[in-house]
Amino acid sequence: MLKTAVSKPTMNIQTISGRVAISLFAIPIFAILTGCQTIPNNISKASINTNNPLTAAMPAIDRQGYIAYIEEQGLGAAKISTLYRIRPDGSDRQLIDQLNGYIYAPAWSADGQMLAYSKQASRQHPKIYIYDQKSKTHNLVVNAEGSNLSPSFSPDGQKLLYSSTVGGNADIYEMRLSDGETKQLTTLPSTEVQPSYASDGQSFVYTSDKVRAGRPRIYRYNFATGTASPVATSGYAASPQLSLDGQRLAYLNRRKAAVMTLATGQVINLSETGLDEPARLSPSGQYAVYPTRNSNLSEQGSQGSLVIHSLLGNTSYTISSQSGGLVRSPVWGR
Repeated sequence: MLKTAVSKPTMNIQTISGRVAISLFAIPIFAILTGCQTIPNNISKASINTNNPLTAAMPAIDRQGYIAYIEEQGLGAAKISTLYRIRPDGSDRQLIDQLNGYIYAPAWSADGQMLAYSKQASRQHPKIYIYDQKSKTHNLVVNAEGSNLSPSFSPDGQKLLYSSTVGGNADIYEMRLSDGETKQLTTLPSTEVQPSYASDGQSFVYTSDKVRAGRPRIYRYNFATGTASPVATSGYAASPQLSLDGQRLAYLNRRKAAVMTLATGQVINLSETGLDEPARLSPSGQYAVYPTRNSNLSEQGSQGSLVIHSLLGNTSYTISSQSGGLVRSPVWGR
């Protein structure tokens, strides 16, 4: 049974407002990165079905998985967030959760059976829940005072990484799901957020602004040594995710959804989404998914779509939102 981690407040802690932990940093005006490839935004908007050539060519591990994502409608106190799952061919869309408030950063377990995410109702701090696809239940697992965001399952599904301001500063914690035992992994005075396990469970990547406040970089934490080293990115870099084979890194490259090949350092900039959202990799690592805004209107008047891009064939297609709202934080599971 999943246990709830509850910590007593030790000080008055301000809840993070805005979008997940990316909003902890101000994004500066930037120059185009040297040596990075930018993909033109020539995305097909044909209707999506199982006959779509890109979908038909997918490995079964991708085609049979689900993409979880969030749709937002309204502003301020009228904000409604809905968490969906959908097949990559656009079929079998199902509602998982909805509330008057914010839902943040869903993350699948390695077997695709559980989905962790944060919820923030009005005048409350973000709490982390786990949705079990088999039992159709939602379990509250992190209710510590402060902002609890960006959960990530360990490969065996027994532990959960997440960031929290329970201590007054944004740090990364690891919780054992069987009994709620929690360990603080980072203790710096800077901001450490957005952790994501490597598939071998021996390390994780995360975002920190320890070199310069408000200018985040990506780091890799090694469990064996308890130390972290920077990942070689250029400029503003945040919200990392490693591919299952460990060869690619999906992340937010300044304002662009991007994928890096770690061995060579080659970066493919997929798109400037208009939402400061990162790319997320498919289970095979051959495809990426990211959200895009469909208009130049205000956030309240904009609509969104999911973009699925082939990293091998350099082709893309979109899946429209269910309700005409903004699309955020897609993540691809098995």
